[in-house]
Amino acid sequence: MSALKFIKECQEKVFSGERISVEDAKNLFNVPNEDLKELAKCANEITRDYNGNKVDVEQLNNIKKNACSEDCTFCGQSAFFDTGIETYQLPSPEEVVTKAKKAKEEGAESYCLVAAWREPSKKDFTNVCNIITEINEKVGISVECSLGFLTKEQAKKLKELKVKRYNHNLETAKSKFPEICTTHTYQDRLDTLEIAREAGLELCTGGIIGLGETREQRMEMTLELARIYPEEVTINILVPVPGTPLELQVNLPNSEITRIFSVIRFLLPESVIKISGGRETNLDDAGEELLQSGANGIITQGYLTMDGNDAQKDRKMIEKIGLEA
Repeated sequence: MSALKFIKECQEKVFSGERISVEDAKNLFNVPNEDLKELAKCANEITRDYNGNKVDVEQLNNIKKNACSEDCTFCGQSAFFDTGIETYQLPSPEEVVTKAKKAKEEGAESYCLVAAWREPSKKDFTNVCNIITEINEKVGISVECSLGFLTKEQAKKLKELKVKRYNHNLETAKSKFPEICTTHTYQDRLDTLEIAREAGLELCTGGIIGLGETREQRMEMTLELARIYPEEVTINILVPVPGTPLELQVNLPNSEITRIFSVIRFLLPESVIKISGGRETNLDDAGEELLQSGANGIITQGYLTMDGNDAQKDRKMIEKIGLEA
């Protein structure tokens, strides 16, 4: 069977409500480069059919940026590496509310509170809960959180505070993970996702591509995401941070980036698939092509340790390709 015919057959399975098999997903991941346009086109048609033309636009607030105890080799916030990144502690609820209001005015549908630590202390968690309460009362924007490892009690509390979604990334494939982090395990991350789901929180998980992993390892991570079936997948593209072990890592070809976004869409037709950190520096068009190749979400304005595109610039980009911000 030709690759083009195989791609269409997989698309028909998705349209009929059938989940494609692991074997189908592996074959899609390895279609020849000359057939990537068809793969991306079919992924885009799945996106439009299941999700319409709306692009999920999110803003982040890195509410605690300091020396994290974990040794993730890509991260500029790790205490293990000298990266010279500015650090600060938790801001007041008033400061966060001001930024959340601005995000809403700029068209963001969700606002994600992110903190650089292994897990929140009792005091820090109480302070984060106060911040969430203030946002709920004074802004009225969907709140999401990325706070590291959680206890069951903490997850239940976030649900009570109407937090919609909890982000905790796999980071990479299980087979690659020991090269990326030694201070916690891949299973620790899966356990946190399970705790969040049991508490009734929606899940956002994904990882970073371009860490030096193989295509097979990107496929391994993709299949794990399909198994978890999160409401949102977030894929970052590595921006090497000076001072980290990956500072000299070579960029992935754009074709490999398109490949993973498209295949994820075949596996997770209903999920938000978000282009996250690195799109502005790794992609020629800051995401236009990927938003027509399976993705239907972006993070705007900036990330944890780097700036991003201006919200208005991203809005124009989305409208330019006929989609809705």
